[in-house]
Amino acid sequence: MIAAERTLDALGDPTRRLVFKRVRDRTRSVREIAEGMRVSRPAVSQHLKVLKAAGLVVVRAEGTRRLYAVDTRGLAALRSWLDGFWDETLLAFKRAAERDAAKERKA
Repeated sequence: MIAAERTLDALGDPTRRLVFKRVRDRTRSVREIAEGMRVSRPAVSQHLKVLKAAGLVVVRAEGTRRLYAVDTRGLAALRSWLDGFWDETLLAFKRAAERDAAKERKA
């Protein structure tokens, strides 16, 4: 799934994960996100651009400021992709349990 891969790639960078965490609880401006970070505001803006392209954040203009928030649709797509692994794991467990039960019945 391309969307999930793009999301995982975007979150693969530690600075980008920190930027994402800073918008997790509320909408913030680039200045607010960059405050206290060891990277410049233009660098934060570039990280936000990648997060936006990955579907993890949305942006809205408020005057001259750009406000960023988590895009729940991107998180839902990632969750769906991860849930696929869980479904496969449960199915494999079920098959193994059924095989073991069949062996016990034959014994």
